[in-house]
Amino acid sequence: MARKKLSAAEIETALKDLKDWKVEGVNLKKRFGFSNFAEALDFVNRAGAIAEERDHHPDILFGWGYAEFSITTHDTGGLTENDFALAKKIDEIFI
Repeated sequence: MARKKLSAAEIETALKDLKDWKVEGVNLKKRFGFSNFAEALDFVNRAGAIAEERDHHPDILFGWGYAEFSITTHDTGGLTENDFALAKKIDEIFI
């Protein structure tokens, strides 16, 4: 997948395909809610496996009942198609 930095218009278009993700600076972010710590940990582990498979690693903050993801492509200094593809895959495993 391309590692070309997206324009503001391309980012706006790509955001329409995602649920509740937002752009903050050069990061794509979303917070997921869970009933407890174990559910959050399980989700983070499953999302981490996807990230490892894609060799595209988000910053993840999690704790009791939540997991927050921040995705960017560091070497381009902004968002790329890879970031949006990873966000979509993370959404797909959220139950």
